Amino acid sequence: MDKQAMLETARQMVAQIDDLPTIPVVATQVLQLLDDPDVNVDKVADLMLTDQVMTARVMKMVNSPIYRPSHEVTSLKRALVYLGIHHIKEIALTSSFISAFEDKGGVIDISTFWVHAFGVGMVSKIIAEKIHYRDLEKAYLSGVIHDIGEVVLSYYKPEQFAAILETIRQKPVRLVDMEEQEFRTTHNEVGFCIAEKWNFPEAYREVILYHHNPREAVNDPVLCSIVNLADLFCSVRDLYYGGDAWASFNLSEEEGWVILREKHPELAHLDVERFCYELDDAVPMVKEVVTSIFS
Repeated sequence: MDKQAMLETARQMVAQIDDLPTIPVVATQVLQLLDDPDVNVDKVADLMLTDQVMTARVMKMVNSPIYRPSHEVTSLKRALVYLGIHHIKEIALTSSFISAFEDKGGVIDISTFWVHAFGVGMVSKIIAEKIHYRDLEKAYLSGVIHDIGEVVLSYYKPEQFAAILETIRQKPVRLVDMEEQEFRTTHNEVGFCIAEKWNFPEAYREVILYHHNPREAVNDPVLCSIVNLADLFCSVRDLYYGGDAWASFNLSEEEGWVILREKHPELAHLDVERFCYELDDAVPMVKEVVTSIFS
């Protein structure tokens, strides 16, 4: 089906949603503060403290295995100093995504969804480090938000989406193919339209739209490839909500890997099997982090 037609269908679907989630105001204000090169940590801390949920999540995440503090961090200001500006952005945005989609019901168990989202974010960051990608924060956040269209379909098209999930649990068909058949669009286009409404930068919108087809990306095919591979990896490592246990993953044959090899010829010497073992080490950490955030 034509991509533009699928995008138009997604725009019509999103336009019909009356209670579409928005990014919390505090998160937006925090991000604006953090864009100031002379940002004052006290001012950021005071603002974040007005959002108890965000504050609690910051404290949980800073004391999680992701950031590995040598001693428990007990004050928000110390947490912000310890994390640094880039990581504060990561957590503020991550918290706002979670808050936007909480307590709405839906077909997908939301904590299971975030296991996948965090998994893809963390694995994206690992892959980005391996290839010396210029912006690790962007790789992480792109991984976290890549499937926001799935949550929208889960909440606002529950009966149809539940039927799709049941189908892919029983036979080897791709989720995006079933979505296209049922909705005449997919979570990629729906997520792209949400990202437009939230004024996400172009690079993030492109990842959401093309993370299954990184070859179609124009702005940053390397970033799309990173998230594509991280998504595939997590989908076959029990960090997924779709139930396609039949799926297989051979890194060296994937489109995303081919693109990375084209852009980074030195990857030809990478021990792929050992690299996959390194990624495997991240799986228990992801589950622990999500458990702590939702406990």
